[in-house]
Amino acid sequence: MNFYALRRLILRLTVMVGGEAMQSAFHLALNLVLLHSVSARDYGIFALAMVAGGIGLTYIRALTALPASICIAGSRRTGAANAYEVSFGTAAALLSALFGVVVAIVLEGWLDEGAVSGGAFVALWALRAHIRMVFFARNRQMLVSASDLLFTLSGAAGTAWVVWDDTHILQHTFLIMTLANALGIAAMLVLGRRPVRLGAGAHLWRRYRRLWRDLKWSLLSVTITNLQGQGMALLVAAIAGPAAYAPIAAALVNFVPLRIVSTAFANMMHPEMTALMARRQFARIGRLLRHWPPLLAVLGVLYGLAVMIALPFIRPDSLGDTGFFHVSLMAWAVGGLPMLYVMPRVWLEIAQDYRSIAILSAIAAVLGMLMVLALLLTVPSSWALLGGALSEVVVLIGSWAIVRPRQKAAEREERGG
Repeated sequence: MNFYALRRLILRLTVMVGGEAMQSAFHLALNLVLLHSVSARDYGIFALAMVAGGIGLTYIRALTALPASICIAGSRRTGAANAYEVSFGTAAALLSALFGVVVAIVLEGWLDEGAVSGGAFVALWALRAHIRMVFFARNRQMLVSASDLLFTLSGAAGTAWVVWDDTHILQHTFLIMTLANALGIAAMLVLGRRPVRLGAGAHLWRRYRRLWRDLKWSLLSVTITNLQGQGMALLVAAIAGPAAYAPIAAALVNFVPLRIVSTAFANMMHPEMTALMARRQFARIGRLLRHWPPLLAVLGVLYGLAVMIALPFIRPDSLGDTGFFHVSLMAWAVGGLPMLYVMPRVWLEIAQDYRSIAILSAIAAVLGMLMVLALLLTVPSSWALLGGALSEVVVLIGSWAIVRPRQKAAEREERGG
């Protein structure tokens, strides 16, 4: 990679991570505020709503945003790219609405009021994630950053009002998050001069029929990956209740920025690596695979050390004696390990090898869930994170074990050709 290409790549990463960092800082501050403002049960409910939203983001990414990004990046005509944007945007809107309805129904069983706004928050969060990735594919990173800024500022202002008002904090927080996501979506569409166009005609179903062979593996992979990544939260909530999940959620939220950086990095690398793989320039892909993981590892270590040093000052008193230090160490592993396997995961996604992703995620999910279940039945629930860390280790080792020999074979073929 020459100097100018590296500088351009770093600039794009800075722009993307800047937007993600704003959101990450806001989500972190919001969680810290709620930890000190609501009961452990209410915070557990909010954290589980965030988990549900995160699960929704993975399905949106796999079923609409990622196919849209790949198709748009590979389109040679603007008209074709626009058609892909409308088709996959329609699918994203329908899927996001479904997520919102399901979350609202679940929240109805826990809350006397606020279930509808909680569902709307999850729905709009998922839809905004789809639109962001489409704009990345169209090289509109600055517009995405402007939208992220508006989302962060409006959310922060709304949160300040919620704290000042000090009534129905959880319900009002759901409402503020709904409005902030709506403003973020509106900013992208208005600044990007993109009219709202939906079309669920025959062309939409034709595109999905053509993609179904790969998407069915993607769907299975995402489902298994969610079981691997979020099964621990669901098991704790089902067996011990929302209040027991609160200390785990409080520890995990401190390391959310690492996962957000991983997601931002994946969004940045997809168009780049898709183009390189289409031109069969595997030597350049190999350089990316070698250069970025060490830098991401250093970032993860530095961030984790900073959090652990600050832990005595940010630990919430409302959680009681829950062994928050050892919980945070496990949360560091769970949040940081994805940064080390984001590159091979992107490689497999672009190669559309969802079968390998599904099998690897299934192995990690089974091992992790078995450990979580055993821990929940024998030790305090806070140790359940150890099962999540085991899952991440399995995915890390497996991802590189699959990609490394295939990448080397592709490089040899390129040199021989």
